[in-house]
Amino acid sequence: MTSPSVTPIHSRDNAFVKDLRRLAQDSTAYRKQGRVWLEGDHLCRAALERHQRPAVAVFAESFWPLAQVEWAQAAPKIIVLSDALFAEISGLESPARMGFLLDLASPRALHPDAATVVLDRVQDAGNVGSILRSASAFGFRQVVAVKGSAALWSPKVLRAGMGAHFALDLIEGVEHAELQALQVPLLVTSSHAGDWLHRAALPWPCAWVMGHEGQGVSPVLEERSALLIRIAQPGGEESLNVAAAAAICLHASGAAR
Repeated sequence: MTSPSVTPIHSRDNAFVKDLRRLAQDSTAYRKQGRVWLEGDHLCRAALERHQRPAVAVFAESFWPLAQVEWAQAAPKIIVLSDALFAEISGLESPARMGFLLDLASPRALHPDAATVVLDRVQDAGNVGSILRSASAFGFRQVVAVKGSAALWSPKVLRAGMGAHFALDLIEGVEHAELQALQVPLLVTSSHAGDWLHRAALPWPCAWVMGHEGQGVSPVLEERSALLIRIAQPGGEESLNVAAAAAICLHASGAAR
């Protein structure tokens, strides 16, 4: 195997460093650059396990001597940053000392028959990442984000997703009207109406619609739903966090297949 090129960088004004800083700190910079920053060995391992080949591997200078044992062949190009520079770029309180730059594939077309999770303006990055993890765990391979949802490949969503991104087909920036292409039944969550989840006959495949944290699912999607579903809450809480509700609903569908 050809040895990768190794480039040390110590200047914060370096063009590569400026681009990396934007990817690490700006939630939508990946859309312009066409690549994402995966910081930390967990995300990097998850990418490799799903046969994702990074374009560039980046290491802190103090970690590079140790990293060569496991990571020297991870990417065709390696950048070694001074520790201070890596810490300045990092989006973590405790910088992970390594990361990958991964080129994003061209956006996929919506698959009409796939088991799907629709994010209807879900805005919290932690919620979105958690929902992606549940989707992957319970057999949903397509996630469609309506405009107004958190950016799917933002650093915070990537960290919360814990590697689930690489098992999913992700489509974002979708208008409500475009969801008409889905040919699977739409199941819409509600806090106050519809069939009880534990009693409902759930179709498979289907598309679960998870709504905005405050406003819920938009009326236009409620009107198109095949089933309106609510979750029994014998403890008496008014509503569930959207990520918790998604985990319950997606598990119910996956278990009923």
